[in-house]
Amino acid sequence: MTVPDSSAFGPVGPVGPTGPEGQAVPAGRDGRAGSNDRAGQKDRTGSDNPATPGSTVPEGSNAPGGSPAPVGSGGPVRIDGPWTHRDVAANGARFHIAELGEGPLVLLLHGFPQFWWTWRHQLTALADAGFRAVAMDLRGVGGSDRTPRGYDPANLALDITGVIRSLGEPDAALVGHDMGGYLAWTAAVMRPKLVRRLVVSSMPHPRRWRSSMLSDFAQSRAGSYIWGFQRPWVPERQLVADDAALVGQLIHEWAGPRTPDFPDDATVDVYRRAMCIPSTAHCSIEPYRWMVRSLARPDGIQFNRRMKLPVRVPTLHLHGSLDPAIRTRSAAGSGEYVEAPYRWRLFDGLGHFPHEEDPAGFSAELISWLKDPEPDR
Repeated sequence: MTVPDSSAFGPVGPVGPTGPEGQAVPAGRDGRAGSNDRAGQKDRTGSDNPATPGSTVPEGSNAPGGSPAPVGSGGPVRIDGPWTHRDVAANGARFHIAELGEGPLVLLLHGFPQFWWTWRHQLTALADAGFRAVAMDLRGVGGSDRTPRGYDPANLALDITGVIRSLGEPDAALVGHDMGGYLAWTAAVMRPKLVRRLVVSSMPHPRRWRSSMLSDFAQSRAGSYIWGFQRPWVPERQLVADDAALVGQLIHEWAGPRTPDFPDDATVDVYRRAMCIPSTAHCSIEPYRWMVRSLARPDGIQFNRRMKLPVRVPTLHLHGSLDPAIRTRSAAGSGEYVEAPYRWRLFDGLGHFPHEEDPAGFSAELISWLKDPEPDR
């Protein structure tokens, strides 16, 4: 199993219009290239609408039970299932959500290179267990708005807490994978009153991530794709080249060897088609560009200092033992930033996507912990 290095993101295929410094300009709601806002006008919305009437779900895409889903009318994002799709407004943008069930809110946050559909198994499991399960598309991905700015972790965390408020809930249990986990850590520090519990999969605490990428050669090499994202133009072109073939490559190479059924061709096809929605590749990369380019900037230094504040909500930290993108030792030290019950769970033989590689085991661990009134440290 190998992780593509930064050279994998070579200049292949065309990309949309470009803005200052060679960055692609996100498209507006009508699909045309949008212009940057004036200074100080953050969060002006604009998005391609993937739910175009008459569009279809890819043939053979997986339903929650693993069987092929019927063709629907929601395009590559609003995939049919027992859940309900709708949009909510928060933090100056519009966010697509899929929700199922009634009870305490559990908000599910996807990572790269995926979108809300990565949580299809957990949506049904959580709803059956008596929770209101909601999976949202992060800013710039899936059915959510693609704005010109706003991809720093502080603003993305405000997107998440804003969605909690827009759903009419006093708080939520946040469940985040990969980039969604990074933002879940951030939201728990920035808005602790809105986070009832925290569950993070395949992502260390932001300060732990920073130190590992800068001081651990093995982690820096495993995360070389992030260094490759720093170049203008090239990563966007590579992600969408050949119908987003690189998305399938990344998912295959980051998955563990114990789960030969994941990913299958139908699942990969769903993620590839979602990445091909105009401007998605650019918006998916922007948070990683901020994470690296801000390391020596005042905003990055201030964020890192702010994340010294401890997490004071019960935290469950899940990780695949064979994750090639985020090494186990990089994630394992995150408990030092939690001043609350903290539980570390390592899934033996799984890779970067434990919630999809072993959905039953992951869901059982998650639900058991969410229902535990006094989780042990």
